[in-house]
Amino acid sequence: MQTEDRATTSQSGVSVAQLDEVISRSQNYLLSLQNPEGYWWAELESNVTITAEVVLLHKIWGTDTTRPLHKVENYLRRQQREHGGWELFYGDGGELSTSVEAYMALKLLGVSETDPAMQKARQFICDRGGISKTRIFTKFHLALIGCYDWQGIPSIPPAIMLLPDNFPVTIYEMSSWARGSTVPLLIVFDQKPVYLTNPTIKLDELYVEGREHARFELPRHGDWSDLFVHLDSVFKQLENWNLMPFRQEGLAAAEKWVLERQEATGDWGGIIPAMLNSLLALRSLGYGSADPIVERGLQSIDRFALETDDCYWVQPCVSPVWDTALVMRALIDSGVAPDHPAIVKGGEWLLQKQILDYGDWAVKNKAGKPGAWAFEFDNRFYPDVDDSAVVVMALHAAKLPNDGLKQAAIARAVDWIATMQCRPGGWAAFDIDNDQDWLNQIPYGDLKAMIDPNTADVTARVLEMAGRLGLGIRDQGSGEIQSASVPNSQSPMPNSLSPHRIDRALAYLRQEQEPEGCWFGRWGVNYIYGTSGVLAALSLIAPQTHRREIERGAAWLMTVQNRDGGWGETCFSYNDRSLMGQGDSTASQTAWALIGLLAAGEATGKYETNAIERGIQYLLSTQRPDGIWDEAYFTGTGFPCHFYLKYHLYLQHFPLTALGRYRQLVGS
Repeated sequence: MQTEDRATTSQSGVSVAQLDEVISRSQNYLLSLQNPEGYWWAELESNVTITAEVVLLHKIWGTDTTRPLHKVENYLRRQQREHGGWELFYGDGGELSTSVEAYMALKLLGVSETDPAMQKARQFICDRGGISKTRIFTKFHLALIGCYDWQGIPSIPPAIMLLPDNFPVTIYEMSSWARGSTVPLLIVFDQKPVYLTNPTIKLDELYVEGREHARFELPRHGDWSDLFVHLDSVFKQLENWNLMPFRQEGLAAAEKWVLERQEATGDWGGIIPAMLNSLLALRSLGYGSADPIVERGLQSIDRFALETDDCYWVQPCVSPVWDTALVMRALIDSGVAPDHPAIVKGGEWLLQKQILDYGDWAVKNKAGKPGAWAFEFDNRFYPDVDDSAVVVMALHAAKLPNDGLKQAAIARAVDWIATMQCRPGGWAAFDIDNDQDWLNQIPYGDLKAMIDPNTADVTARVLEMAGRLGLGIRDQGSGEIQSASVPNSQSPMPNSLSPHRIDRALAYLRQEQEPEGCWFGRWGVNYIYGTSGVLAALSLIAPQTHRREIERGAAWLMTVQNRDGGWGETCFSYNDRSLMGQGDSTASQTAWALIGLLAAGEATGKYETNAIERGIQYLLSTQRPDGIWDEAYFTGTGFPCHFYLKYHLYLQHFPLTALGRYRQLVGS
């Protein structure tokens, strides 16, 4: 970076005074959002199916009159697009299954099919094949109220609950989110309930071929996966003849598993699908709405809801730990003192949220000891590597009154993360070696999210954490990894982040680099997210030995910069890799690209000045006077190609992080 006269302007005319003003406005805005308890938390937005399925749940339980569900109608009407459908993510042109579920919810809320909005929705849905072309989970929800036939829903033998942990396939080979949703579904799929709702509805008008001509069967793909369809027919015959082996024992084990995994707050797994399915399982087993277990479960869903004067909708999850750690990092990176009262309060809140209980991860990870963090307020069974690594970095940067307590928490987390390394060398989100890809081909796995394999973005986060802590840093002269340990760590080798573990992770990232120079982003959209994370890691942990990879990653970011100076990437890049890095500029994705380029410059000593300053100028020019950036697009990823998220703080704290790191570069 050219440094002359940098105290007043940068090369492209970026005023340092303006930069400082924008940073200050952003800091003040974020500081104003802190909860008195110390955490930050903003809306986590998804498509309308989450809310639609909650409407269905309350109609099934008969608890709809005790919630302001009448406001959902306004929410759904406002989310409907001009073409008549509802979107999977902003600007996608509308999606069939999402639209069918929204239509179902509106009918359950009493909206007539002759309503103009419903007529437009019906046309949109029928033009795309109608109910028969929807995903399995949409058909499942329709089957619960008799709008689809259970014959077209997969059968799952409850006996899988009885398989020993060392069996080649158990529920623990499923991703945590799939597991938390599947176990209760074992019960529901077995019972095949059909509930009467008020009002009782039919959706026959959404069968293009006519309900009487519909074929309620599992889709075939013309490949080896059709074996599962044949197997499903066998299961259905066994069900019809009441000959399913160990059925009652499996159902009892599934019920026990569901009950054991309910949090004291009522949550299951911290995600709405697991919460909904668990409540549906209890309903099908005859539990009543006044049962304390059910009451807590319904109340936990209430806490995921957001309400305004005229709208009511439900988030798929809540993200206070994630939000808090990332906001703290942004504030400190942008110049807020590490011992600022807000930072101290946030750090102490995070310390209280460390999970010291064993969770599902311990089934396959026998070496690890508790010490991680989860995404949500309460989720003791499912802490994750990504959150834990970010919390460690936030705590490390903060200056807290009780440094010994902080260091002990960091040591526990690092030791746990080390034991979560997968066979290929990377890290996954929630589990170790959760990578049996064939599970994505089972009939009800049409979201292709049945497993949780290691990914470049989570692996990069771990390596960035190691670099921030001074673990595994390579000697600038010899290239050898320096020996280091985490203060207060009680775990002996090899549970710590040893040089061998670091080398395996670096080899994994090298292998995962795309031919274009970028990296895939599993948890953020998409290649911009993945590339930013890896560059941030490599610049700290292996700036010399992986210089070529760093340069190629930075070069790719340069090629996808938009004319307005920003960066953007459509969610469709998951469906079509030719769209990688292509899309309208957004504040969050521009920030990710800048974070990556700044890291690459630090590693190589060669800053891409023009690209960086054009990106900085984009952020400066798009901030509102109140310190807020606007962004309509979804830049968070739930399940690639199938479920996306909009973190309402991403567009605030990531730009501040980028601007803060740039401000450090240009100096005073």
